[in-house]
Order: sequence, then structure tokens, then C-alpha cells
Amino acid sequence: MRRIYEPEAYRTPAICWWRDTAPPATQPTLEGDHRTEVAIIGGGFTGLNAAIALAAAGVETIVIDAEQPGWGASGRNGGFCCLGGSKLGSTLLAHRFGNDQRMEWHRAERAAVDHVDALLSDNRIDADRHSNGETLLAHTPKAMQEILSSTSENGAIYGAAPDVIPAEDLRQHGLGGNFHGAVTLPIGFALNPAKYHAGLARTAQARGVRLFGQTPAVSITQSGRTWRIATPTGTITAGKVILATNGYSSEDIPDWLRARYIPVQSTIIVTRPITESEQLRQGWTSLQMCYDSRILLHYFRLMPNGRFLFGMRGGLRATAGAEAALARKIRADFHRLFPEWRDVDITHEWSGLLCLMRSLTPFAGPVPDHPGLFAAMGYHGNGVAMGSYLGAQLADIVLGRKQSGPFPVFLSSPPARFPLGSMRRLLLAPAYTAATLFDR
Repeated sequence: MRRIYEPEAYRTPAICWWRDTAPPATQPTLEGDHRTEVAIIGGGFTGLNAAIALAAAGVETIVIDAEQPGWGASGRNGGFCCLGGSKLGSTLLAHRFGNDQRMEWHRAERAAVDHVDALLSDNRIDADRHSNGETLLAHTPKAMQEILSSTSENGAIYGAAPDVIPAEDLRQHGLGGNFHGAVTLPIGFALNPAKYHAGLARTAQARGVRLFGQTPAVSITQSGRTWRIATPTGTITAGKVILATNGYSSEDIPDWLRARYIPVQSTIIVTRPITESEQLRQGWTSLQMCYDSRILLHYFRLMPNGRFLFGMRGGLRATAGAEAALARKIRADFHRLFPEWRDVDITHEWSGLLCLMRSLTPFAGPVPDHPGLFAAMGYHGNGVAMGSYLGAQLADIVLGRKQSGPFPVFLSSPPARFPLGSMRRLLLAPAYTAATLFDR
């Protein structure tokens, strides 16, 4: 198994708030030889959603994970179930793919949020959901002007009325901080991703899906019309295989994946419960999930138990020195935006990997020249909704049936490789430097 980050990036975080609230179930290790109709490599949101959809169609399915299901991005993210999944803006989408495809993408974004909403309701998954949509906060006056210029268009695209909040009204909306205005689009909600994942695992197993942990795929080969997945303690023979490993993928499982994605670090801290008086002093009492207008954005929210979650992009390495520098940086950013909470203890901190594609759009479809092999990946930091949705949509593709929801055709276009191969992380350094200068 060849991965491009240091080993620490692929270890289960020792301190993660989500794991405290919903300790993951221990799934057995696959042993011996097994046969199934579909095998799924990766037990996160994408893999489990695909498994649930396949099981609903009566298809026998096995899901394996290198660690325990949910150990990767699905158990480390900020819990924002919201619009997104592509790094291309609406104008660029139209320029590259045409207006019809642009609108189909925006319908898919909305459908992805609705998909998770329905999963939670239909399967009675209590995931501590809160927040009426998502709030974008301007980090400069210029950014607020740019936000205002696109507000009406975004409302029309998504069929929802945005709520514009001038800078002087932020505190009365419970959004007090170093910001210059905001806009809320009432689509989406926040949740506890570990509780959501646990609910997905229970739902999948109730429908007959076999789940295995501590079962890395060490090779995947095709013979005739069947695939053989070798693990350290067994094998799986399947008619079809789904790759659902996203930013935790390996360069050689299979070789096709090599250089077709870039894992990108994101870091999160969680505070102790912040008292009501402390919230009032800062002027932040809202349970809205929020992000700011920086390219290297911050994302944050007050959770129902009073703890505050704060995350940021920007890490390039997973060494001890790099992690220490990230720890200093995220605290400095947190204290700058919320100065009244400078003395509030931070109890949890962890990092995870999101996944970028060269096209800046996700991929979900058949792997070229590999009959019976499929993949879904590349949600650009918005995998709670889009990763879940594309897992279910990929099940339709595997079954050879019409898509059950909006699905722009560009999503199934094979992803191109990045330059520099295993050294492609070097591409991020100048991009981060430029973003930092632009964000000032």
C-alpha cells in the first residue's frame, strides 16, 4: 500500500471529540475466502451509502476498511451537511460544461443535502442535527461586497431566500466576531458525523451488508469477469468492486488511482463547554454552522452542548514539527476571530485528509478499462452531503439503472492525473502562499 503522506496522517486520531460522543463499533476482521456480488473498499459515508442502496436492491455486498469503518474523513470532519463538493464556481461550471450541466450540478447539491436528511429521518438516526442552513461571514469589507453581488443569483439557483446580515447587526444574530457582514442560505444543517456514520453502519448491517474492519486491501486483480481482493487474512471474490477511499486512497490499490487525487489536510479544535456569560461576552450565541470568505477558509460552529468547533485548511505535512506548527496557527486564528475566548480551554484537536481532483469536480463512475470496477471520490471538503449522495448514485451506476437523482454527466468523466506523481503535494505550497496573500 503506497500513500503520499507521512504514516501519522493515516493513524486513527488519539483525541477526537466525535469518538468521545459515539465510540465506533468494532467490526470483525475478514478471515478466509469470501464471495459476494459487490465488494466495497472503504467504510465511510460513500461506501456505506453505496452498500445501503445496493442492499435495498437485493444485492449481496461486503464492505472492508483498512482500519475500523469511519476512522478516516467520515469520522474526522466538521459535520457540515451543506451545499458543495466542487471547487468550481457557478460561472466556471457554465463555461466549462454548459449552462444545463451547471444547473444539474446545483440540483445535485440540493439533492445531496435532502438525501442525508431523508436517511436520518427514515432510519431514525439521532445525529444531534442543528443549524438552519449555512452562514458565510465576510472577513473583509471587500469580501462582503462580493458576497452581496452574488446573493440574489445564489438564491435563485437554489430556490431559497438568502438572509443578508449587515456588520452592525451580527451581534444581535448571535454572530459576534471580527467579521464584516454575513449571508445565510437556509439549506443544510450541522450534525455529529460519528453518530451519522454509526447510524449508517447499523442500517447497512440490518439490510444484510457484511462489514469488516482492520481489513486493508493489499491487492486487487481481475480474472475474467470477477475481481479478487486480497487482504492480510483472507480474500474476496466479487463480480464488481467499488473504490470509496477518497483522500485515504493508496497509489496502487489499484494502480489506476496513482496521482489522480491530492489529499489535503484540515485541522479541527474543540473547546470545553463555553458558558452562557462567555458566549454573551463574545456576542456569539448562535448554533449556525459558519465559514468565512477566505480561500484558506475557517469553518466553525457552536454545538448544542456549548462546545465550540473551529477548523481550518492549510497543512502540508503530518510530521511532529508540522503538527506543532499547525496547532499554533489554528489557535492564533481562533483567538484573532474570537478574542473574548482567548482563555477558553481547548480539549480536543485532530487533523484529517480531504480530497482534491485536478478537474476540481468530484468523480463517480466506472473506472476506464477496468470492467466491473467503480469509484467515487473528490468532494473538496464537502463530503458529508455529496459523498453520501454520490455513494448512493454510484450504486445506480453499478446496477445499470437510471440515476435516482440529479447527476451531471461530467461527474463520470475519468479524472486526469496531477503532475509530479508522488511528489504532487509540492503543488500545494505555492497555492497556499498565494491564497494567504489574497486572503489579507
